[in-house]
Amino acid sequence: MTSRQSHISGEPLIKVENLCKTYHLDNGATGNGGGAINSQVLFDVNLAIGRGEFVAIMGHSGSGKSTLMNILGCLDTPTSGHYWLAGRDIASLSDDELARVRNRNIGFVFQGFNLLKRMTALDNVAAPLLYAGVTRSDSRKRALELLRQTGLGNFAAYQPNQLSGGQQQRVAISRALVNNPSLILADEPTGNLDTQTSREIMAVFEQLNREQGITIVLVTHEDDIAARARRLVRLQDGRVVHDAGVSV
Repeated sequence: MTSRQSHISGEPLIKVENLCKTYHLDNGATGNGGGAINSQVLFDVNLAIGRGEFVAIMGHSGSGKSTLMNILGCLDTPTSGHYWLAGRDIASLSDDELARVRNRNIGFVFQGFNLLKRMTALDNVAAPLLYAGVTRSDSRKRALELLRQTGLGNFAAYQPNQLSGGQQQRVAISRALVNNPSLILADEPTGNLDTQTSREIMAVFEQLNREQGITIVLVTHEDDIAARARRLVRLQDGRVVHDAGVSV
């Protein structure tokens, strides 16, 4: 394995040390042989990601990449090991503090877009700001600004079912940006899109990384998508087996 951890100057935005994740599953059985089944998904993962990096995480189904992404996004907790985000030990934070970290520091983009179907594109983008206590007027102003930046200013009043898959993902990206996050986590963001639309969405991520310095961590199973990142981390059976720059 080739490691990039030693090449990061300054304090990394993301730092993971000896991270393990085990799920304790109840098999529903009674009597002899029943009880919990332990399923370990991540094994001693060590990873450091600097500010402004664009990292792709790859691995076959069951490799642990989605579990790692959920931990990085403060949606799940490790069984053991440590995770620091911007120098903060995530394990030391309360549930309310974790919610604030997710809302203010991390933007999420998912394969299924996760838009609210009965809300307009504008209101979907504005929603995180409303949850953070920003006024409706200021939230919608910021949301419209982002929709214009992603080429959807003329579609602000459209509902998700009136938009193409690529347009819905642009709405989702705009929503991820609305709180000015330092980190965007994208889980298979092109998985439901055709080839040309996937290229367009990746161009949006590249521009955000290049021009605004936003750190992007992207999970994908597609080689051509991973090649658009600057660094590739590959997981296999819950372990990091490759960590190096992407050849261009």
